[in-house]
Amino acid sequence: MAAAAKTADTDKGVAHELSKVLADSFTIYQKTHGYHWNVRGPNFRGLHLLLEEQYNEIWTAIDEIAERIRALDQFAPMGHGALGNLTSIKDGDPALSARDMLKDLLDGQEVTIATLKRAAQVADEAGDISTNDLCTQRITAHEKHRWMLKASLEA
Repeated sequence: MAAAAKTADTDKGVAHELSKVLADSFTIYQKTHGYHWNVRGPNFRGLHLLLEEQYNEIWTAIDEIAERIRALDQFAPMGHGALGNLTSIKDGDPALSARDMLKDLLDGQEVTIATLKRAAQVADEAGDISTNDLCTQRITAHEKHRWMLKASLEA
């Protein structure tokens, strides 16, 4: 695909899509961390550790995403209101069963992957290989999280 000339407007459009990625990433981080705290049942220990691995990985990525937005000379959204307006992921419910928590996280991973694919496409069209690369790496990470959640649901 032919890349567009890089301009302040293309950077702004890419940063807007990355802001949605940041919001979804932050929300899936919070949900994963919350379910880590509240999961219960016979598979508690394994799920508790799995969710800890996932939220730690996502936490590191959140900073990278926000810093990429800043590198595009845009402000990264901050605060629950701003992020809440940009995310497509709903808050979790600590009363869910372990199985329903995993299903809820799986849905959140799917949403995050779709948001990342859209951002990667916009970055590609804008000729922004750095953002495209970041999105591709994040897609890979979230696909791994999705796999782990699916495999845990099969148990």
